[in-house]
Amino acid sequence: MTQHYTSTRDTWEAAYLYSPEALFVANVDGTLSHWSESFGHTVGHAATPGTAFFQLFHDDDREAARATWSGLLEATGAVELRGRVMTAGNVYASFSCVLRRAPHGQAVYGSLHATSGADDHPSAETGKGEAADMLRALSDNLPVIVWSCDPAGVITRHDGRGLAGLGLERGQLVGTNLFDLFADAPEGTENVRRALRGSPSHSMSHVPANNSFWENWMVPIQSPLGNVESVIGLSLDVSEAKRAEEELRLRLLQIQKQQEVIGKLSTPIIQVWDGVVALPMVGVVDSARTADVMQNLLDEIVRTSARYAILDLTGVEMVDTQVANHLLKLVNAIRLLGADGIICGIRPSVAQTIVELGLDLNSMVTRSNLRAGIMFCINQMRQLASAPATNGASGR
Repeated sequence: MTQHYTSTRDTWEAAYLYSPEALFVANVDGTLSHWSESFGHTVGHAATPGTAFFQLFHDDDREAARATWSGLLEATGAVELRGRVMTAGNVYASFSCVLRRAPHGQAVYGSLHATSGADDHPSAETGKGEAADMLRALSDNLPVIVWSCDPAGVITRHDGRGLAGLGLERGQLVGTNLFDLFADAPEGTENVRRALRGSPSHSMSHVPANNSFWENWMVPIQSPLGNVESVIGLSLDVSEAKRAEEELRLRLLQIQKQQEVIGKLSTPIIQVWDGVVALPMVGVVDSARTADVMQNLLDEIVRTSARYAILDLTGVEMVDTQVANHLLKLVNAIRLLGADGIICGIRPSVAQTIVELGLDLNSMVTRSNLRAGIMFCINQMRQLASAPATNGASGR
């Protein structure tokens, strides 16, 4: 149904009342007298006759609002006022307010416009504006989420490029209670509660929906009296670093397994005869490798009940003091198991090292190569087999 107006005055009053702009009229002392429906929807129950316009602003912005209003009374043109205004959702949001005193009479006309946030707060110090610009630059260019909440947990700021990765719009969660929103993640909300109690917190979180990882910092903002007025949070998307770390871990695990396989292949224990095992050693022999060799060889002697163990050093080019000592300890350990250790294939360079180290090999059996070592073992076993039993027992 079309509304008909009887006068131009009615038309202008209707345009004012139903304007999409948040318009208002206040007395010169700042008390509200009239406002548009849009203004009422914006500030909610705060829009009541007699309410001081300054009372709509955040405590930290109220004095600046009063100062701007006072300057308006002496200005001839429009004046802009910026600050955080309590909205219908009982949360503060950033607004720009354009004010102009009526040419005649005791009235001030104004309009309220929502702004993007941090850099719109009034400040008497240029440094604060620069800090806001820096925050805006970081949130616009880095994969971060910047947010804040009041003591009740109601989100008052929700911004940052990182929101796109979660499928969220900037400011989408403003006005919602994060304790209700994340009720199924008590470990995350507990960090917020800790910050609201005055203790900064730091945590890591995982979002299964898109397999993203976030590093979170939560800092309490306190009044001069020490009361926590809000919490500022910063969440940094560290998914790429986390995936690189996991990939590196898997690669290191794969390398470790490959080294274990190579180690087993490079020191195979072969049963060359009944009761005779041989261990050909090839390449570089270090202390860690000889320790593994000792354990594997001793286990194999016990498993096969071997009488002789041959250490073939034909493929070893060099040994140091520790390795030479390990080899001597290995031969002694073989004896403790009731078997004999034979060292064969010692190269001239290795022999020279052993002599220079002053190691005594007189108690050990040495042969020139693996074939000679095997023949020694076979001959020894034949002699034991042909020798008459002593006290009813022979050999091992």
